[in-house]
Amino acid sequence: MSEEQSHGDAVPFADLRHRLDAELEQIIQQLRGLAATKDRLQGLLDAVLAISGELELSEVLRRIVTTAIHLCGARYGALGVLDDTGERLKEFITVGLSEEEYEALAGIDFPHGEGVLGLLIQNPEPLLLGDVSAHPASVGYPPGHPSMRSLLGVAISVRGEVYGDLYVSEHLEGRPFEHGDQEVLVALANAAGIAIESAHLFEQVRGSAENFQRLLLPTLPDLSPYSAATVYRPAAEPNRLGGDWYDAMRLPDGALGIVIGDVCGHDLSAAAAMAQIRNMLRALFYDRRTPPSNVLRQLDATLEAGYDSRTATALLARIEPGEKEWNLHWCSAGHLPPLVIMPDGQADYLPGEPGVPLTVDPALLRPDHHIRLPAGATVVFFTDGLIEHPAHSIDEGMAVLIELASTHSALPVEELVNTLADRRPSDGRDDLALLALRLPAQY
Repeated sequence: MSEEQSHGDAVPFADLRHRLDAELEQIIQQLRGLAATKDRLQGLLDAVLAISGELELSEVLRRIVTTAIHLCGARYGALGVLDDTGERLKEFITVGLSEEEYEALAGIDFPHGEGVLGLLIQNPEPLLLGDVSAHPASVGYPPGHPSMRSLLGVAISVRGEVYGDLYVSEHLEGRPFEHGDQEVLVALANAAGIAIESAHLFEQVRGSAENFQRLLLPTLPDLSPYSAATVYRPAAEPNRLGGDWYDAMRLPDGALGIVIGDVCGHDLSAAAAMAQIRNMLRALFYDRRTPPSNVLRQLDATLEAGYDSRTATALLARIEPGEKEWNLHWCSAGHLPPLVIMPDGQADYLPGEPGVPLTVDPALLRPDHHIRLPAGATVVFFTDGLIEHPAHSIDEGMAVLIELASTHSALPVEELVNTLADRRPSDGRDDLALLALRLPAQY
């Protein structure tokens, strides 16, 4: 073979090698693109599942914005909620601003949909801008507002109606947002609409359950000279009725009767059983009066005779004046002990064996207990929904409640019960009932 032939064959081989390298690089880029798309789709799926897991509307909205800036690689994100007219924003949730940026915007009202933000309100189609300030609709930013150049916005619809607009701004890589970012944000907005609707339904169901539960609970009568206040909080989960209840009554002999109880279960049957047991207990307490153990024993016998046999805990207490102090008599059917807060702020639980819950064994006797309390003392009756948390023991929850009660002991009873309920050591997954009774400051 001649030298010319060898050289002539080498040229096509080099071209072929170059073409193969180019095609291989193209394939590699395509594979990288597919991998990135897969990661992005997996991120979108994870985000949808996370958003769908939220039930509180405020948390749903903030999670949507946080997810949007993560999926699109944006520095800033916002969600504007439309008012009833559908022409202005009534709420504006932002994510990504630093503390300094928030401080710089202090005192400046949130956007209501003028300028570029109003484009989505007027026409709910995806909005992709490389330079916001160059758009004819731009009205500029208020003083202290961070500089934002690129913008991507999509509308969020709930049941076919536009609920609000989701925006992201300033890509972290310094580039404008692309069509792929828009597709991801549109997909997120579709999932967001479902999550928002679920949160609305949750609020409606929870509100209905709470209203039903409250209808079963009594309104406290005038208990003068005592000061009393109650709190009932439903479980955080939707459609989860509870069996917690409280009651207070004046007895024929002049004593004051207090009841706190909890029927096992979290459904309509539990709520119905609670109302039934509460009414029977009220009648028996009014008739039998003392000692409290006799009332519980008769209630057990009545339940065994054919009423709902659901297990329940209950605590009965009688409060009456003594010679120089107040006498408190109580008996517990498996219920948590009352918490007593002394006038000096010291708090502790009443000692004494609790006895067995209702319907367990009517033949088993429950002990009665008695203690004298000074003027100005406060007795807090509560259900386990106030202290139970899966991450710690009952004892830890009860210890936290003692600390809370001591810290806020000087509050009026209305503020005290709300403070204890708001700062409760429980996780809120169970309903709770709380009744606080303060003895007169002067005997």
